[in-house]
Amino acid sequence: MRVIAGEFRSRRLKTLPGLDTRPTPDRLREALFNVLAPQIGGTIFLDAYAGTGAVGIEALSRGARRAIFVEKNRAAVAVIRDNLAALGLENRAEVFTGKALAVLERVKADIVFLDPPYQSAPEYESALTMLDAIASKLVIVQHSSRTALKQEYGSLKRYRILKQGDNSLSFYYGQRD
Repeated sequence: MRVIAGEFRSRRLKTLPGLDTRPTPDRLREALFNVLAPQIGGTIFLDAYAGTGAVGIEALSRGARRAIFVEKNRAAVAVIRDNLAALGLENRAEVFTGKALAVLERVKADIVFLDPPYQSAPEYESALTMLDAIASKLVIVQHSSRTALKQEYGSLKRYRILKQGDNSLSFYYGQRD
């Protein structure tokens, strides 16, 4: 796995052996950040269900001011910390060990990326409902193309779906006055 573009382009990232984490494929990460390019600079980016941290690190590489990583798997948290240290990014990142739902309500971010385990369908509903309640502005959800997410979660309204094979990204904007 590698950083696709930006300051740390082509740098290799550590990964976890086995199938406990499902990394976001390089092509999907590239498509995600092509969409986010005009708005990523200077933001706080939250990578929930972070796995190895590749998506949050990509955000930092492309100009995000800070990244917040949330992951419950302790081995994955160690890999995130190793990847941040290898790139000298510890001072621009915060890593939380625990369940995403327990952390989401305590942190604020400009852009939230959710990638719950595909087999944990209730996590999508709970996380999006919580992010609506805390008035998130932009939420991107990676999910199986077979999973049908709602068009709206309160004030969060889906404006785009990007599909690549079995993976999809749903983009939601918060519509608060």
